[in-house]
Amino acid sequence: MSIDVWSDVVCPWCYIGKRRMETALGRFGHAAEVEVRWHSFQLDSSHPRGHREPVRDMLAKKMGAPPEQVKAMTRQVTELAAAEGLTYDLDNAVSVNTLDAHRLTHLADQHGLGDRMHERLLKAHLCDGEIVDDLDTLVRLGAEVGVPEDEAREVLEGTKFAGEVDADFAEARRIGVNGVPFFVLNGAYGVSGAQSVVTFLSALEKAHRSR
Repeated sequence: MSIDVWSDVVCPWCYIGKRRMETALGRFGHAAEVEVRWHSFQLDSSHPRGHREPVRDMLAKKMGAPPEQVKAMTRQVTELAAAEGLTYDLDNAVSVNTLDAHRLTHLADQHGLGDRMHERLLKAHLCDGEIVDDLDTLVRLGAEVGVPEDEAREVLEGTKFAGEVDADFAEARRIGVNGVPFFVLNGAYGVSGAQSVVTFLSALEKAHRSR
């Protein structure tokens, strides 16, 4: 069985969805047969490269909302994350362009570390206040999960894996993905958003029966 996941490393719902998927897999009798494959997606592909802005300010502009409304919204998602064992710190999160983070994930995947890299980048942005478009930060985060530092730096200083990232974006458009997280089970069953564990487990069982 396969699960293809489109996700962005600055997406709070993607980390929640990842945890719920993992919990569902922990209850799924055929989890050993499942291969999870991560695909790149950008919540805002128009975000200028190199531009950094506190998430709370970005959300206020995007939503045209007062600070109190933004704080209430981030508090709600922080509480939902806590229920999944995640400790968000969105007050210190910084919005960036995530192209390089996705290129690093593709490199990590070549080393069999794609899942660990995506996990570390989600945590870095959503929980640790790390700047996930900073070259030195990305090299360090890659090294933490086992990606060779010299290889990560060479990739990030160039354009390698940009084509693979673009291919992920193109496939997302082709199948109609316009928000993340988005999960495709066995190439046939779509699960949109951070659905409940019960819903995800039901989808897993349906996909397994239909193989």
